[in-house]
Amino acid sequence: MVKQEKKEIDLSSSLSDVWRVLSEQEREVLKARSIIRQYGRGEAIYSEGHIPEAMMCLLKGKVKISKQGVGGRSQIIRLVKPIQYFAYRAYFAGENYVTDACAVEHSTVCLIPLSVVNELIGSNLNLAMFFIRQLSIDLGIADERTVNLTQKHIRGRLAESLLFLADCYGYEPDNATISIFLSREDLASLSNMTTANAIRTLSAFVSERIIALDGRKVKILDEDRLQKISRKG
Repeated sequence: MVKQEKKEIDLSSSLSDVWRVLSEQEREVLKARSIIRQYGRGEAIYSEGHIPEAMMCLLKGKVKISKQGVGGRSQIIRLVKPIQYFAYRAYFAGENYVTDACAVEHSTVCLIPLSVVNELIGSNLNLAMFFIRQLSIDLGIADERTVNLTQKHIRGRLAESLLFLADCYGYEPDNATISIFLSREDLASLSNMTTANAIRTLSAFVSERIIALDGRKVKILDEDRLQKISRKG
């Protein structure tokens, strides 16, 4: 169940990217109008078809952005890490959401009404440039992912996804285990393959001592070989 909290989190550090381009008065407006919410593992944050009402910043946890494809098959198109902004593209495009957002684990999210964001953009050119820059970065990443997921073979796609997860969320204290619990279905969705193919490829990587598996945890044993497989596609 979604829980709403008082803003006990220091937004000046949590929202630093936006914070530094605002005036003191604009920061006060943002603080007064923002809401902090907690989402449990597997909870929907927004769904396709919903009207965008708030820009969101993930403060803690992990969030996946996915889209239903042909035959109802879900495709993960983006993973959000702290501190990243999401859920605002549709608003600027004048659309309802075309994706779903779900908490991969217990997550804390700051919601800023898009009406407030729109007002601030109207009076702050630096904030407008911030969003242009963010959307441009996201578009570049999406373009690269599209090419990789359509042209690489299964092994290359899965290797890239594992490296992407490690880069996005880092490692546990052993400096080898990727710091995320992701189901085989989600890993397959992220890699644009069937769950059966993901399981077979993971097993092959294990037998080749490239990775080790412990439930949903993936430990990278040979990052150089994983990088090579990803590059060769």
